[in-house]
Amino acid sequence: MVYPLDENNLTLFYNSVRQSHEGQTMLELSTEATRLAGILVLAAVTVESGGLLLVRIAAGGIPKTEFQKSFARAGHGHAGMFITLGLVTVLLTDATSLDGFAAWLARSGVPLAAILMPAGFFAASAGPGRTSPNRAIVVLWLGAASLTAGLVTLGIGLLSA
Repeated sequence: MVYPLDENNLTLFYNSVRQSHEGQTMLELSTEATRLAGILVLAAVTVESGGLLLVRIAAGGIPKTEFQKSFARAGHGHAGMFITLGLVTVLLTDATSLDGFAAWLARSGVPLAAILMPAGFFAASAGPGRTSPNRAIVVLWLGAASLTAGLVTLGIGLLSA
């Protein structure tokens, strides 16, 4: 897509891109984006360690019902995918003119979902012999709401940039 060069587009461009000492073009992120991206990259290590738990469950080292196994897989998969998507939303938020709460929501909605949705899967299936979700499933739905709010806000921000 080609955008007309006007004062707003040039300002957004110059605020997000700078020249390095070697003359290479580099993306310059806001402080908020840099911090959240760093947290998300480090959080990926926790998802990696969760993979070890899944291996132990699959090998029969930790007894679980089929329901619990499926919720553990779903929790682990959602965590990894939403951390990755969260990194993308962090970068894209800096390409918008959003500020204040809207910028916070666009930048943080998916990363919050990366915490809440997996926590909902794991908590809702906790307990020996469980074959259906417990009341903690509400945490999963809070994560879904966070995901939706963040994505809708970012999408509108990108379309109006």
